[in-house]
Amino acid sequence: MALLERHSTAPPEHPLLVVVLEGWIDAGFAAQTALATLLEQVKTVPYATFDADELIDRRSRRPRLRIDDGVRGPISFGELQLSVGVDRLGSGVAVLSGPEPDYRWRAFSKAAAGLAAELGVRLAVNLGGFPTAAPHTRPVRLASTASSVSLAAKVGYIPGSIDVPAGIADVIGADCSAVGIPSIGLWARVPHYVAGMVFAPAALALLDGLVAVSGIALDLDGLRAAAEAGRRRVDELIAQSEEHTAMVRQLEEQLDEGEDVLPAGGDLHVLGGGDLPTGDEIAAELERYLRGESQQ
Repeated sequence: MALLERHSTAPPEHPLLVVVLEGWIDAGFAAQTALATLLEQVKTVPYATFDADELIDRRSRRPRLRIDDGVRGPISFGELQLSVGVDRLGSGVAVLSGPEPDYRWRAFSKAAAGLAAELGVRLAVNLGGFPTAAPHTRPVRLASTASSVSLAAKVGYIPGSIDVPAGIADVIGADCSAVGIPSIGLWARVPHYVAGMVFAPAALALLDGLVAVSGIALDLDGLRAAAEAGRRRVDELIAQSEEHTAMVRQLEEQLDEGEDVLPAGGDLHVLGGGDLPTGDEIAAELERYLRGESQQ
């Protein structure tokens, strides 16, 4: 059975490829929010659809069923699709989105890179976000994983060497590089205490980075307003607790001293300064606050 089906769609010339696949790290829903913003402005049509039944474990990621008054309605299986369109200035954009495959990673990645070569993609960019010990009061910084030092330097990166699990987007990036297409992953460094909820400043940082490396034309005024509103909502919660305020102040001081914080993997005691609240504790209070529940 064929892994993908092509549609009779005329592709744009030398498009940018944006890869956002669900199921890997996306702290603050940064990539999904960025993707939604992108698709609001770039109207796309399907170019190729992958056979998700060949790639997805349906028992671990079951289709969604709509039930109205006891009557079974539509069942959504979720599509793994490459779509194409143009930005407001006419530059080509291709978007690979849907669930990250559970099976046949190498076949899927090579097929995706083959489509990119077929389209004449000029640059492949994947988006994501990871939780780190950073304050929400400062601009969200990006880290990159790129096919070249010069490309990584355009965004910034975490210095040194690190061995981490790979997502399928980086595998696709490597296969794109193998066929002559430069590739870069943009990763938003999301404050760990807001990593479990939508944090618009992280999405804004991703799209600002996307514009910087690709030259794509996007109107981000609406997202900027949402990002500012999101920060204010977190400010309101933090201000209600001296412990929370102290934690944020400590993160600000560390950032001002030029220390590059590591991905958060536990309590903030490791940063010094006594028994400050953990990110999980603040996240739980923030979720209650955003639901309108009273704070004690």
